[in-house]
Amino acid sequence: MKSWDAIIAGGGIMGLSLALALRRHGVQVLVVERGEPGREASYAAAGMLADLDPHTPEALRPIATASARSYPEFVHEIQDESGVSVDLRDFQTIHFPGSNAIAGSIACEMIDSGALKRLEPALAFTSVATLLKERTVDPRALMDAMVKAAKHHGVDISSGLTVDGIVVQGGAVQGIATDRTEFHAPVVVNCCGAWAAEIDNAHTPAKPVKGQMLSLIAPRRDFLRHVVRAPEVYLVPRSDGRIIVGSTVEDVGFDKRVQPEVIQRLHHKAAELVPELGEARLLEAWAGLRPGSPDSLPIMGRGEVDGYFLNTGHYRNGILLAPIAASLMTQLIRGMKPEFDLTAFSPQRFRNL
Repeated sequence: MKSWDAIIAGGGIMGLSLALALRRHGVQVLVVERGEPGREASYAAAGMLADLDPHTPEALRPIATASARSYPEFVHEIQDESGVSVDLRDFQTIHFPGSNAIAGSIACEMIDSGALKRLEPALAFTSVATLLKERTVDPRALMDAMVKAAKHHGVDISSGLTVDGIVVQGGAVQGIATDRTEFHAPVVVNCCGAWAAEIDNAHTPAKPVKGQMLSLIAPRRDFLRHVVRAPEVYLVPRSDGRIIVGSTVEDVGFDKRVQPEVIQRLHHKAAELVPELGEARLLEAWAGLRPGSPDSLPIMGRGEVDGYFLNTGHYRNGILLAPIAASLMTQLIRGMKPEFDLTAFSPQRFRNL
């Protein structure tokens, strides 16, 4: 039976980016995915690389900033290896703080109603805002590119298998057991996102947090260029004319049903910001399950048995954190000291839960 140097459970943005990083260091990698790779939370995301979001926990800011800065190179490599454009946009974010003021440590530009009209003529919301130097990426294109890049690098991918548990012998990982077979490797990384705790012996409190979203067809070309974030809704323009509108935050388990009344409310909130969107054609509505954690911080580091690692719980920042998480976890797995201190994200902090 074939064996690998490392098995990654989960084929989303975290699993595939880590697989690519390990493979570039010569590690033989198998990715095991319950569905189609890249079609869960990563595919459902808006793609804001929001390292300047005031809701970002302080402990997360250093790696969020590092990851955001590395994104152009990260995307360039994946596009070069896959031949797929991932629509990395650099038009910045207009942020209406509401009751959440921008943190004083964040570099931002205050803009008044006149500047807002010049930047985005279609906007009706004209209170004072801030302009944040953030990028966006199309997660669906990114995931398609990453699957192709992984295959280009010789990453093995096994789809349609549910990981039931981690195989442990003598206090060390030996591989994973799925609903159909076992796979063997001395290293297993749990990148199962919202499903990370569903694996026997997973030892993680990761949980699903539902988000409902929709996309609209812009009335005309370059109708909206900047991301617009307001207290109750955000708008993310794509280069192909779609405008992504999101999103809810719901603690409802693994329920992925789309509720028409929620989609209608989000559409209405989008139209309050940009009135012409009230008549815009609805292209699609969907729901995704973000991987949450009890303290809203990622769960990254060594597990409780030798050779077992976790890389989950990235909540609303999975797309943003993919490059840095892949780099840090690769360093850890290869026995190197990570370039950032991972203590705040250690799985061991939940040992007594």
